Amino acid sequence: MKALRHVLRYPVIALAIIILAVVLILLAADIEPAARWTAAVCVFGFMGWTLVRMVRAALHGQVGLDILALLAMGATLAVGEYVASLIIVLMLSGGEALEEFASRRATRELSLLLDRSPRLAHRLGDPSATDGGAIRDVDVETVRVGEVLVVRPGEVVPVDGTLLDESATVDQSSLTGESMPVAKERGAEIASGSVNGERAMRIRALRESRDSEYQQIVALVRRAQASKAPVVRLADRFAIPFTAVSLLIAGAAWFVSRDPVRFAEVLVLATPCPLLIAAPVAFLGGLSRAARAGLIVKGGGVLERMAKLRSAAFDKTGTLTKGRPRIVAVHAEPGFDADTVLRLGASAEQYSTHALADGIRRAALDHGFTLHEATDADEQATNGVLARIAGNEVIIGKPAYVEAHVTGFHRTSLPSGQAAAYLGIGGRFAGSIVLADEERAEARSVISWLRGHGIDRISMLTGDAATTAEGVARAVGIREVHAELHPADKVRLASQQQPRPMLMVGDGINDAPVLAAADVGIAMSAKGATAAGEAADAVIVTDSLTKVVDAVVIGRHTVSVALTAIWIGIGLSLALMIVASTGAIPAVVGALIQEGVDLATILYALRALGGRPVTLAQLDAELDSRKRRSPSEEEQGAYTSLS
Repeated sequence: MKALRHVLRYPVIALAIIILAVVLILLAADIEPAARWTAAVCVFGFMGWTLVRMVRAALHGQVGLDILALLAMGATLAVGEYVASLIIVLMLSGGEALEEFASRRATRELSLLLDRSPRLAHRLGDPSATDGGAIRDVDVETVRVGEVLVVRPGEVVPVDGTLLDESATVDQSSLTGESMPVAKERGAEIASGSVNGERAMRIRALRESRDSEYQQIVALVRRAQASKAPVVRLADRFAIPFTAVSLLIAGAAWFVSRDPVRFAEVLVLATPCPLLIAAPVAFLGGLSRAARAGLIVKGGGVLERMAKLRSAAFDKTGTLTKGRPRIVAVHAEPGFDADTVLRLGASAEQYSTHALADGIRRAALDHGFTLHEATDADEQATNGVLARIAGNEVIIGKPAYVEAHVTGFHRTSLPSGQAAAYLGIGGRFAGSIVLADEERAEARSVISWLRGHGIDRISMLTGDAATTAEGVARAVGIREVHAELHPADKVRLASQQQPRPMLMVGDGINDAPVLAAADVGIAMSAKGATAAGEAADAVIVTDSLTKVVDAVVIGRHTVSVALTAIWIGIGLSLALMIVASTGAIPAVVGALIQEGVDLATILYALRALGGRPVTLAQLDAELDSRKRRSPSEEEQGAYTSLS
């Protein structure tokens, strides 16, 4: 059965092997005319099929290298080397099978993500209904926000949800790379794609399937698999010069030797499988390696741009910092108390998407406050929220935004690394909520690595206050700071940043425009916004900034492997053609040798799969080494504030 499946998958290979065996038997039986006609019918049929594919490709603007294969088959038939013609047929069809095998190997990690995509959900009915709250299996696409689902032991969570049970344990390794199961308590968010532990759990759907985290990752993977890298098109553009050089060598060999067989012997070694297969396999390998490292890259073209990066910019909150600021102080103005400031501020922040808002809401809930609903609320992106709560007009946000709406405003003195959300109630300045967001442990090592590996300019683009931004910049080693920016300002500065190509790393909704505008945009989506992930060229699905280093390393390695594989194929083919032009390589032997060249280039292209993710220990060790070599450069921490 297994052999039959292979025959059905590769019918051309099976037919070519059968015809070749028949021809060899006929030759052994000294029935040469029958052998010649059998081979000719098979080869002409394959040539016609190849010609049809060439025309279709040309209609889509793709100029390929199949013309050389057609010429080689025609030439070997014309000079009576029909066994060599059949070997060329077998070589070309076998090359396609090798490409398919290599592609499956290269995309294994991507395919695993797709295969694990949940398709069914167990919906818990209403206990008061006639069915008594029975569990029904439904298509995951039909799940709606608010519905209660049951996730059985060992099952993949179908949609993002809130845990309804007291506790649960989930495996998040496919999303975050965490090797150990994670304990969750009632009210915690359970991401789709997580694997439930040993006990069944109930969740309330937070998002529909298409908006859930795992489905977003799957969508990115599908886009990555469907892409074609510019360097692959570059391989296609080798068609004209490679064809011209091959024909020149073959023609010269015929002219000098006066023997048309020499022409065929050269062209047999000019078949272009290495160029057609090696580069795509290398880029598929790079995409798969990135997925294995927790980085979904949207196509080979992104890998190529990553390999050429010369400058980079980073958002601050949630990117260079942990993105979970905690409250360190609440300052209330006369006439207000700290509890009122925190409760009303958190109530207004329910309608904000800013990273500080989550910290304020969590602090209020931890204090046991009940948050009020707003009768009207409006968020001005990156500035703040204006809402009507419990009959009061409440405004919370940045100093300039709040100052324009209240009387008695004054700024709170803040040490480096802290930020404040300012609050107005009923047109009066009510106070401020001070928060601190710690830098990521790996941030300084990542910045140092980039600077030491060809990223000439690194800057911070943030909407946060200048004093806070400058404190974080000092801590992580960034010397150019642009603070208090609107999304449009970030886009403008990113478009002006030189040298190019330019990388932007961010996580929030307000980063989506600049991620889309950058040459390469990387979204930190482990805790970030779907909009950022959609706008970005690559998405980090584990909560670690070291994946930015992985992106650069994988991009450079993949492009290097692809180009090397192309040049290996070209070099070996040209060298063998020159040898064949002397008559030293018969056509049949040349066809077999060229199959070895194909295999060598494909195996080399699979090197793009190799390599392990960069670890923080490695980055820290390199940072220490750079400090020893150039202590003033690493420790001075000088920055230019351009807020």
